[in-house]
Amino acid sequence: MDTYLKEGDKVTAIYKTGRYIGEIIGKNPKGTHAIVKILAVLKHPVQGDLHQPGETNVPLFHERKALSFKEKANIPLSHVNLYSGDIPEYSNSLLEALMTQKKELKNENSIWASKSLESLRKLEKDTYKLNLEDDHQ
Repeated sequence: MDTYLKEGDKVTAIYKTGRYIGEIIGKNPKGTHAIVKILAVLKHPVQGDLHQPGETNVPLFHERKALSFKEKANIPLSHVNLYSGDIPEYSNSLLEALMTQKKELKNENSIWASKSLESLRKLEKDTYKLNLEDDHQ
């Protein structure tokens, strides 16, 4: 158990399939989870079913958004590590994480990648309210 982590520490944290920079604002009573306040996005969550990654023939293809700025997440300490670098501005980090994931998906020729790109474009427009160029080309 990572008992060296304490309140106020800046950390990287994996939540579901996203990776974030945040600040520990507490721990659960058993000391197994940290409550992390999200400050930046390092990796946007993967789209689709977490239990059947890469599959499209699933009951529900989940549209997964990144955790919001200052959102609190209860994260197992095994998924939390100290962070010592500069913390990027949240919206810039979200945009960079989105662009990175979209570039990776464009290089993959699969139905899952195509459906994931569609989900990310919908998130950009409807949830994140980003006015990005249409990249359907």
